[in-house]
Amino acid sequence: MTDNVNRLAAAERALRSAASYQLPETAREVLGGRYGAESVELLLVDYGLSVLRPVGAPEESPEGLPVHGSAAGRAFGAQQPFVTEDGGRVRVHLPVTARGDRLGVLSVTLPPGARPDDDLAELAAVAQVLGHEVVVAEHATDRYHTARREDRLTLAAEMQWQLLPGRSCAGPEFALGAQLEPAYAVFGDNFDWSTSADRLLLYVTDGMGDGIEASLLTSLGVNALRNARRAGLSIADQAALAEQAVYGHYRGERYLSVLLVDLELSTGRVQVVEAGSPRILRLREGNVTPIVPEAQLPLGMFEETDYVAQEFLLEPGDRLLFVSDGVHAVAGPGGEAYGERALARAITATRLVPAADVPAADVPAAVLRELSGHRGSPEPDDDALVVCLDWFGQGAAT
Repeated sequence: MTDNVNRLAAAERALRSAASYQLPETAREVLGGRYGAESVELLLVDYGLSVLRPVGAPEESPEGLPVHGSAAGRAFGAQQPFVTEDGGRVRVHLPVTARGDRLGVLSVTLPPGARPDDDLAELAAVAQVLGHEVVVAEHATDRYHTARREDRLTLAAEMQWQLLPGRSCAGPEFALGAQLEPAYAVFGDNFDWSTSADRLLLYVTDGMGDGIEASLLTSLGVNALRNARRAGLSIADQAALAEQAVYGHYRGERYLSVLLVDLELSTGRVQVVEAGSPRILRLREGNVTPIVPEAQLPLGMFEETDYVAQEFLLEPGDRLLFVSDGVHAVAGPGGEAYGERALARAITATRLVPAADVPAADVPAAVLRELSGHRGSPEPDDDALVVCLDWFGQGAAT
């Protein structure tokens, strides 16, 4: 037992002391030397959440594995180790995740005769440490940003992805997942969140216009909201101060639609400020209900607008869906809008029976696939943003 603890501790030390751009090579060296691994491959999920791409040298141009339909994809989706065997060699696929944000998979090939159950918990722990180190390393190297690209990002999309806190997040009381489309050319939609011991704050934003101008507007708005949030202000005051920042720069010529959500983790009490077009739907015991707060003016439309927060209460087991107008207002080939009825069907399909329950991190992509079918084309004409929040309740924390 002591040898196993020492082995795991040594692996953690090696990853934490590795150069930011050498994490895959360090993982390969550590797992080969201490666990007898014959090969080790780090795969990161792409911006579209459809492909797991190996982190290799640029000249290698490695091809990715599909998230749906591969062994590595099963580990990524289930967030559990998945073991396969081929020709006597065992391959272990381990989720690489940092505080609920799903980054990719670590695939480890063990030698013939290896018993993966003996080392599975340790290998999973190494993959978890690797996930945290990748998040830190991304501030010092472009290697991981580059590896996860299936295509070139537009400049507007580059700006938007750099604003994001992640694409999934989890705590004892809740789970969050979010996704943007078109992943490689998004321009105005965005989301942001922050957690503390007693609160979850969430923003869903939609900047007016398209291209670089929409991205610049959203960047100003999101950073103004963060500045107000970090000053300890209520969401109503956050909206008011961000509104001043947007109006002060654009003088009413451009504005930002935003939905601000403040969830009290001890009670499930939710305060919201709806300033624009994002919508809320709640799935409770199989029934979908729109949550319709009083609509207020988008940020930056007029000077010195006052905002008022409204409240509702969550119950354990509730699932909330937040969508931008690029989802609920998108038209099909015949001109019919997607609308709340189709959204209700899409969200209900994610929770047909407990055994088939789709986790919050996968719900946005599932809804966007349904939307693509309604639209009749793979690429949207407008940004589409979906955020899913599952509320487990305070009892889950204890």
